[in-house]
Amino acid sequence: MLEAGNAEQAVPNDEVLNFATAQDRAVLTINRKHFVALHRLKLRHAEIIVCTLDVDFAGQAQRIHDAISQSLSEDETLRVQLLRVNRSQV
Repeated sequence: MLEAGNAEQAVPNDEVLNFATAQDRAVLTINRKHFVALHRLKLRHAEIIVCTLDVDFAGQAQRIHDAISQSLSEDETLRVQLLRVNRSQV
């Protein structure tokens, strides 16, 4: 929400998802519980990528990249509306 001028303003989750959908953007969040619930409520929405909190930022970034790469279709758009990325079990 930084680009929309709403950073650190406690924008409600449904507004974040509506904004992302209108802008054809994905939401990347560690707020798994609330965004998984929104995913179940809305039939069509922007891509939601939920992650577990992980202090291995470089490893997490790589897992996010890998998960997105695997989800891309031939036309280079994400088809899955909810993508889960968990921290490494190692």
